[in-house]
Amino acid sequence: MSNQNIPSVIFVCWGNICRSPMAEFVAKKVFADEGVTARISSAGVSDEEHGGPMDSRATSVLTSHGYACSGHHAHQIDACEIMAADLVIAAEPHHIQIMKQMAPDANNLHLIRDYDPTCTPGSCLPDPWYGSADGFEDTLDAIEAAMPGIVDAVRRLA
Repeated sequence: MSNQNIPSVIFVCWGNICRSPMAEFVAKKVFADEGVTARISSAGVSDEEHGGPMDSRATSVLTSHGYACSGHHAHQIDACEIMAADLVIAAEPHHIQIMKQMAPDANNLHLIRDYDPTCTPGSCLPDPWYGSADGFEDTLDAIEAAMPGIVDAVRRLA
């Protein structure tokens, strides 16, 4: 751990405009509510949305559930970012495969749904991008279900 032993968590999805920033903003609120200190960010494995804002449907769902979510700009994760983090939490197994190509020695790569004890290990976080706004509600529900396990994991790091 760097930065005075404050754990760092990076949430990762494809473009960093839906799932990973949703998880980032949920985690920031949950960690604050739980009194857990961590550096929390998000990134994508792709650079196609570089600098773009969060999807407006994601922003709408987060805001309606009381999560602050301003100032997001999409960016692509790189090997340095992967290796510097304590936990890199991906939306899908495919994202882990891509990050393993970027940083073959990384041993900090995990799936978000693996922190939800009701999910089958290796499950994907629902991708709401191609569907209706309701899909963003389902994604938020899945992120919230994983948060207690993520909080516990970060507490063990501190």
